[in-house]
Amino acid sequence: VGQRLGVLGYGSIGRQVGNVAKAMGMDVIAYTARPRTTPESKHDTGFIVPGTGDPEGKIPNAWYSGTDKKDLHHFLAQDIDHLLVSVPLTKDTTHLLSEEEFGILSKRNAFVTNISRGPIIDQPALIAALKAYDAHTASMTDGQGGFAVAPEADMKADTSIPGLKGAALDVTDPEPLPKDDPLWDAPNCIVTPHISGLGSAYVDRCFQVFEVNLERREKGERLINVVDRERGY
Repeated sequence: VGQRLGVLGYGSIGRQVGNVAKAMGMDVIAYTARPRTTPESKHDTGFIVPGTGDPEGKIPNAWYSGTDKKDLHHFLAQDIDHLLVSVPLTKDTTHLLSEEEFGILSKRNAFVTNISRGPIIDQPALIAALKAYDAHTASMTDGQGGFAVAPEADMKADTSIPGLKGAALDVTDPEPLPKDDPLWDAPNCIVTPHISGLGSAYVDRCFQVFEVNLERREKGERLINVVDRERGY
């Protein structure tokens, strides 16, 4: 409650996460590659499970867009507490989030969740950001679970605590993650084996998309969930 969720890639998955986040009392902001300046442009034109997502794009309190670093950094600087990474992997989004981006997110020591593809995140840079925050907070304790200094006093003296509070990663680079990869030992990091998209209704929904497109094709209408080969998704 009261925290801000930044959704990097406001597609069907990002919209449903935004839906749940708003229900939990969070402020939601969205980032897309293309500008969404009209009510119609904010609509979800893909397959929608009834009662889920954000069909009309009304959940975000603010929309940001762009394809260059300047636009991305402007979005990341919006006091984000939790960042959801849900953009597709292309040559342009490979290592989209690296040392500089994590430095911006360190303003509020954000928590990063990646349910997209591993290479979007520069993994060594993420590990360094997690370790930086962990090392700083460890220096504030007395080694016995208490604080060596009053946390309020320390915060007033230093308002630039480095790093990220934590990360939840359903995807990694590479996959499967080697047993000796340093990500396993990164502090405050949860790693799951690329299973966040699985569910009991997954296959049924795939057939629902097929049925919708079969009807649209029969009527000569535009299909949904079409891959743009030039854009790569």
